[in-house]
Amino acid sequence: MIKELQLRINLIEERRENILLYKASKELGVDKNEISAVKVLRKSIDARKKDIIFNYKVAVYINETVPEQSDYIFDYKDVSNAKEIHIIGFGPAGMYAALRCIELGYKPIVLERGKNVQERRRDIRAINQEHIVNENSNYCFGEGGAGTYSDGKLYTRSLKRGDVRRIFENLVFHGATEQILVDAHPHIGTNKLPKIIQNIRENILKFGGEIHFETKVTDFIINNNKLKAIQINSINEMAVNSVILATGHSARDIYELLHKKNIALKAKSFAMGVRVEHPQEIIDQIQYNCSGERDELLPAAAYSLVNQINNRGVYSFCMCPGGFIVPAATASGEVVVNGMSPSRRNNKFANSGIVVELDINKDFKKYEHFGALKGLEFQKDLEKIAFLAGGRSQTAPAQRLVDFVDGKLSSTLNDCSYQPGLNSAPLHSLLPKIIGSRLRKGFAAFGQKMHGYYTNEANIIGVESRTSSPVNIPRKENLEHPEIEGLFPCGEGGGYAGGIVSAAMDGERCAEAAIKVTR
Repeated sequence: MIKELQLRINLIEERRENILLYKASKELGVDKNEISAVKVLRKSIDARKKDIIFNYKVAVYINETVPEQSDYIFDYKDVSNAKEIHIIGFGPAGMYAALRCIELGYKPIVLERGKNVQERRRDIRAINQEHIVNENSNYCFGEGGAGTYSDGKLYTRSLKRGDVRRIFENLVFHGATEQILVDAHPHIGTNKLPKIIQNIRENILKFGGEIHFETKVTDFIINNNKLKAIQINSINEMAVNSVILATGHSARDIYELLHKKNIALKAKSFAMGVRVEHPQEIIDQIQYNCSGERDELLPAAAYSLVNQINNRGVYSFCMCPGGFIVPAATASGEVVVNGMSPSRRNNKFANSGIVVELDINKDFKKYEHFGALKGLEFQKDLEKIAFLAGGRSQTAPAQRLVDFVDGKLSSTLNDCSYQPGLNSAPLHSLLPKIIGSRLRKGFAAFGQKMHGYYTNEANIIGVESRTSSPVNIPRKENLEHPEIEGLFPCGEGGGYAGGIVSAAMDGERCAEAAIKVTR
């Protein structure tokens, strides 16, 4: 017999060995010797009150054997001589599209503009230490996409778009810890993601797929509204049948190429703002109602904030407890910041994007002549402003939090995790009013919700501009572009995902859709 239970465990109980067995036995009125195992299905922390509670959802096996295998079986076939599906981009959407193709008996040909995870590290080091931006290999481009060097957050609200559990199980199959199957807000950590991504690559190659790094798609060859071939590195052409376009939200050259060829695009609403960084201890004390350091059993505290300011949402985005702020520029002459965390989340800072919703139909009047690329051009301009204000390098413009709200230039800045360094700048006047004025009111409001959050011990760093794509590549119900036969826009780059899990699910769906027209 198997019984499911909800168990509440306090901090003192959490330290006790076999506490779940003891609690389950007591709750069910069953001798603990009759319980074969207590399997944790879900774990979360309730820190709303001073007495912190661990909530467990468990399956109690009473005189039952716990199954050794997952219900999910990934049956990869040798596809060396199978029909081909071309995939542009090897981020989460492209990776999962390739894996799904192999499961279904088709050969994925992956074209990735960047380098593999090992070689990509040199370019990450160069942007951090020497302020050199490699336009094809950076925090956004390369094997694993932007997700490789991130927190590896796996939380998603896209529960209707596919089987979330299947995505998690596949990550475990390729080396992720089983803890991601349990945690309410699972993450992998930037230190562990590269090895998992390498395992995925090796599996794709093992079963006959192809992956070509430093292979940039520079043109689409189209005849009678049918995609016939793609141009590689401005030189070679490759004949194609079905193409999954999974280039990510920062592949601006792809949007510009499609726009130049008069292929339908749509401007899309998105969000922009700054990244705020506090000492992690401040966030721990607020969230756990503690003084000094948090209890060793508790993870670095996170937060989620939202407020309506002048009819627009101002909210936290990609919150990284115990993390780092990183330079996410994809071209020279721009400064872009993002956040990431290691698996242990043990850095002394907590950072989060704080962004403002932008309405593509109301906020870009001066950019209307750019058509579908109006949001993209606005995004570019803000990143150029940040570049100039930072000092014409990857040094980022920054301000103390209260100084920003008060409209005062900071004479000094706090220590920060952002490796290229900070330059004091008047972000309160540099940011466009539609963003800056709402952020200033938003931060003050957040201080009312989290007492201690509104402090000059925090820095704000500019700019957090790549939250999602400002462009949508339309597609029909069968996921194919409405004008170009054989082209399947996919993932964040198409405007159909907002993170690792939703992009992976969309990659699988696009693989299935592309296969239907390739039979």
